[in-house]
This record gives sequence, structure tokens and C-alpha cells, in this order.
Amino acid sequence: MSASSPAKSDRPLSPHLQIYKPIPTMMMSIVHRITGVALYVGTILVAWWLIAAASGPDYFALVNGFFGSWFGVLVLFGYTWALIHHMLGGLRHFAWDLGHLFGKSTSTKLAYATITASVALTLVIWIIAAVAG
Repeated sequence: MSASSPAKSDRPLSPHLQIYKPIPTMMMSIVHRITGVALYVGTILVAWWLIAAASGPDYFALVNGFFGSWFGVLVLFGYTWALIHHMLGGLRHFAWDLGHLFGKSTSTKLAYATITASVALTLVIWIIAAVAG
């Protein structure tokens, strides 16, 4: 077979996401990675808030004002969801590392459970915070 063979030139060198049908476990794997990156950014924001608290009342009021704005609340809500979702995904991966819950039906149900539980737990946390605050 020559290098200019049409059969060889039409195939991709390696599989790409575009050729795979998105399935729940694949999507949750991608979201798990994205939430991991979001947690890095969110942790920087938490450090910013702590540094502001240690820097004095004026700077703390500025940073607290940001987190109290609609955009800051949205960021904090997203950070909460990313934290919960990443934790639940980590528990799912931990079960897999132990050799459990590998069945196709079970892993698909866990993928759906991860997204559902992360949204539900985030809402519960924010409702409790609103009632207590």
C-alpha cells in the first residue's frame, strides 16, 4: 500500500471526540476535568478573600462587595457546584479504582446520579445558607 492510497489518507491519525457518540460517562469525565480546573480558579478567589480579610477593613469591604454582587454570587454558586460535582465524580472514580460499579447500566446511572446529586446538593447548601444567613 503506497503512502498516497486514498483509504489511508481519509482516516484520522487518532480518534477524535467528533467521531464518538457522546455518552453520559464520557460527558461526566469531561465535566470532571473542567470542574477540576474551575476549582483551581475558585481556590484563588477564596485566597483573595482571605488575603483581603487579613489586609484590613477597606480592602475586605471591596472584595466582599464583589462577592456580594450578582456576579460574585453567581461565581460562588458555580464554585459550590464545581466542588460538589468534582467530589461526587471523585467518589465514583474511587469506586471504580476498587473494581466496583463497572457495569454499563450501572456506570450510566452513576453518571446521571452525579449530575443530579451535584445540582440538588448545591441547591440545598445555598438554601440552608440563605435561611441561616
